[in-house]
Amino acid sequence: MIPLRDNIPPHSFPFVNYTMIALCSLAFFAQMSGGEKGESIVEKFGMVPLRLSRPNEAAIITIQEAIQTPAGVMVREREHELATSGFPAWTTLFTCMFLHGGLMHFLGNMWFLHIFGDNVEDRFGHVGYAVMYLGTGVVAGLSHLFTNLYSPIPTIGASGAIAGVMGAYLVLYPHSKVQAFMPPIFRFVVPAPIFLGIWFLMQTVNGVSAMGASASTGVAWWAHIGGFVAGVIAAVVIRNTGIGRPEVTERRSFVS
Repeated sequence: MIPLRDNIPPHSFPFVNYTMIALCSLAFFAQMSGGEKGESIVEKFGMVPLRLSRPNEAAIITIQEAIQTPAGVMVREREHELATSGFPAWTTLFTCMFLHGGLMHFLGNMWFLHIFGDNVEDRFGHVGYAVMYLGTGVVAGLSHLFTNLYSPIPTIGASGAIAGVMGAYLVLYPHSKVQAFMPPIFRFVVPAPIFLGIWFLMQTVNGVSAMGASASTGVAWWAHIGGFVAGVIAAVVIRNTGIGRPEVTERRSFVS
């Protein structure tokens, strides 16, 4: 399901949300325009669990290469040591959330952030939203770290922080609705808790399944789970303590 819009109009201009989208866009442009340098950016600024769990150990991955021989195409494996940035490894818990693994990864994340982030920023305030976004992103990274302690694979993406935004949205706007699209042509309106609940259930099922799998799917499921739960907790605190902004009560209609 792809969210098209929700029925909560924002009360204030989402400065922080657009700033996060802009920073991710700049980082993605640097990755895509850099060629091998772009790969180096991922190696330097992606979160590598092994670098945090065993900081004195080199992060080495195995790369498969296709080689043309007279007998045909042969696959060869070689070891590759990841480039280092010179910054402390813990800083990658922040830098990794501004990098992405490809165009669809980038566009999907930014679209979800655009749909849900403005309303959450309304309730947290600009500064509070920035703290929540980065904080849930770090919790997401730690969730992935603790479930993949010795992995040498760089982890990148804003998905964990955006999962935190979605968790907060679930708590702060339990009566909202989302217009969604299911390819190729099916469009429908669904209560936001159902949409977000299905999304979280999918992450949990895949995360539990991946723990017993022999090979990684390449998706940091537990980062999504950890970020979502952190967002729920942050929103409960904001809602119950009254330190956030008032709830937006207006609703807009969906246009067919």
